[in-house]
Amino acid sequence: MNDTDRTTLLKRDQSFFDALVAGDLAVLEELLADDFVLVGVEDGAIADRQIVLDLVASGALRFPAIQSFPDEAIVRVIGTVGIVVGRTGMNFTGPDGATFSAGSRYTHVYAADTLGGWRLVSAQGTTIKS
Repeated sequence: MNDTDRTTLLKRDQSFFDALVAGDLAVLEELLADDFVLVGVEDGAIADRQIVLDLVASGALRFPAIQSFPDEAIVRVIGTVGIVVGRTGMNFTGPDGATFSAGSRYTHVYAADTLGGWRLVSAQGTTIKS
């Protein structure tokens, strides 16, 4: 892996977080692979790409704030797969209206696309218990 891969993958990560906070569907649609799967940090629920997009579009899933710590991230590239293990502090409101704040460790898995970019194929978070 070179510095360009690290920088690019961390930028993609930040774009994902920024799009969630802004509710920016256009950016999410570009970032998320067609077969994207999210495993929720709060309850381990699985949501596919369309579920995530629908929840964000409807406002049922909102992220008022996500703080990331890219200097702490572990970034690896294996062939055409990029893996980012990082840490966030986040606030979000779920579909039931409940608010949740957590520090988390996450793993994001990216796949290189045919144009040389990176698409997010999987995201999983684990709450950091204090």
